[in-house]
Amino acid sequence: MTLSSNFLNHMQTWQEALPTLSLAEALPHPERAALLSVDVTRGFCCEGALASPRVANIVPPVTRLMQAAWNHGLRHILLLQDTHAPDAVEFAQWPPHCVSGSPEATPVDEIAALPFFSQMMILPKNSISSDIHTGLDPWLAAHPELDTFIVVGDCTDLCTYQLAMHLRMQANAVQLQRRVLLPANCADTYDLPIETAAQIDAMPHPGDFFHATFLYHMALNGITVLKGIE
Repeated sequence: MTLSSNFLNHMQTWQEALPTLSLAEALPHPERAALLSVDVTRGFCCEGALASPRVANIVPPVTRLMQAAWNHGLRHILLLQDTHAPDAVEFAQWPPHCVSGSPEATPVDEIAALPFFSQMMILPKNSISSDIHTGLDPWLAAHPELDTFIVVGDCTDLCTYQLAMHLRMQANAVQLQRRVLLPANCADTYDLPIETAAQIDAMPHPGDFFHATFLYHMALNGITVLKGIE
């Protein structure tokens, strides 16, 4: 199989042309909005087998957006975080990470230092899914007034994709008018070059390619992908 260079060029041009929205444009009614952050934790940003410097780079824009959204009047911030049992079945696919009770399973220091951190809700998860056995769906059902959701976090092609798509597909399935926004500067994925992957007997994971591809796929499914929210 040969990927079309025309399409790859198209996808790059599309990504470079993503719009930036002001906070007022993104959140015209902040009282009806929520910001959902997935896996912006020490185990993916700072330490452990799955920590990635690419992912760590999203911490400053994520915390800036949280502060700006809070100042704008948004009061619902959810932190969906890997919090695995020591014998998690997922460890057959990924190295052990973010074990419950470990520093890896905690928010990055920058989020924990925000003055309204105590008013955020933490929802532990035991897989890349944010909606299976996490309490997210009951929380959504208890807040029917919410119609705008900003999704941030990692990895673009894994947990972030699963969360944004769940919010979009759930709304489609039950006829909800819902905006799902994803600022690309607040999401990223890890990079594992072919040569490095061969040395550790792992599957390669080109970070730029998967980041762009899954952003595009989310946009294809009705998620509003942005360059950022300022």
